[in-house]
Amino acid sequence: MVKRPIKQRWYLLPLAWLLSVGVLFKNRLKVNKINMKGLKPPYILLCTHHAFIDFKVTTMAIFPRRANYIVAIDGFIKRESLLRNVGCICKRKFTNDIVLIRQIEHSLKVNKTICAIYPEARYSLIGTTAILPESLGKMCKLMKVPVVVLNMHGNYLSQPVWNLHQRKVRLRADMTKIIDSESIKTLDVPEINRRIKEAFIYDEYRYQWETKQKITYKDRAKNIHKVLYLCPNCLTEHEMDSDGDKLWCNHCKKTWEMDEYGRLKALSGKTEFAHIPDWYEFERAHVRQLVIDGKYHFEDDVIVDSLPNADGYVRLGEARLTHGVDGFRLEGDFDGEKLLLIKEVESMYSLHIEYDYFQKGDCLDLSTLNDTYYLYPKTKKNVVTKLHFAVEELYKISREKKE
Repeated sequence: MVKRPIKQRWYLLPLAWLLSVGVLFKNRLKVNKINMKGLKPPYILLCTHHAFIDFKVTTMAIFPRRANYIVAIDGFIKRESLLRNVGCICKRKFTNDIVLIRQIEHSLKVNKTICAIYPEARYSLIGTTAILPESLGKMCKLMKVPVVVLNMHGNYLSQPVWNLHQRKVRLRADMTKIIDSESIKTLDVPEINRRIKEAFIYDEYRYQWETKQKITYKDRAKNIHKVLYLCPNCLTEHEMDSDGDKLWCNHCKKTWEMDEYGRLKALSGKTEFAHIPDWYEFERAHVRQLVIDGKYHFEDDVIVDSLPNADGYVRLGEARLTHGVDGFRLEGDFDGEKLLLIKEVESMYSLHIEYDYFQKGDCLDLSTLNDTYYLYPKTKKNVVTKLHFAVEELYKISREKKE
């Protein structure tokens, strides 16, 4: 974690370009550059995060420049040497890590290159902007270099995190310098964060509808119930299911169809949410109200995998996970070695989750500075999306009370 990032090896550049250039032709990638004329490294490049193809789009957007990329530790598994040689910096998700600040500073001040950061820290769950850390503006202010935002469009639609089958979609990207080297010295942190947040706004389903792009893949709705877990008709949680182009509730039997333009329509009765992200925000509001009413609580046994380094996962065994107004508590005993991990509400502004991770099931992960624990609920089904909402809303409510 403390090893200094190197400048991307020159002899790997042609390979990186070769692996990425396909998006130009297959997906007709078009990069719209705004205020970028004459800008040279070093600068911070903040990128939206949708799917694995993001890295290829980023590579083509900065062509022919090189970059240091911040990558989560699970991306380093079994390929650490390669990733370090292409300039990657290792990071554990959703941890307050002063070492990372030093790595970014080294990238900008010593390597004098572009430092590419994906501050949403996970693939978008439903094609809209995730919560950005409040510390982002402070970090940019500290580095005193220009700030550029790469807002990508179509990437999520091409491979949503809940169904990794690749679909053919036209890709667009807006690459905008939002702060120059002089302005960064005078702007305060709230204004820097405001500009970043504004530049990060995206809605993939709106992009699909407005550009009238058909996705004819017959299983285009399969597994979307992983994200849309709350029935808006009967308000039953975790009884949604999906397959083909249909989404339905096993409790009240109401069914919706996703058309080729990514719009939902109820097969009978009222269509509560034609625009899919509206359903997602309805779920968020529901969880927030549960928190406010004192009715939110989660508890289950979990299977625990540890990821201490890039060598791979270590199966520890079973533990008990609880989550509520005091945050997370993970408690286990693995062959006499006790584990107690407490993550208080204000220590996490969001949560990293995965759907059917390596075919092992849905999971969430909790990190310390020295380890990451991947947790697979044993008895509760389809709960990780709700957990991520709860983490975010508990954090926001806690901060609101203080303010």
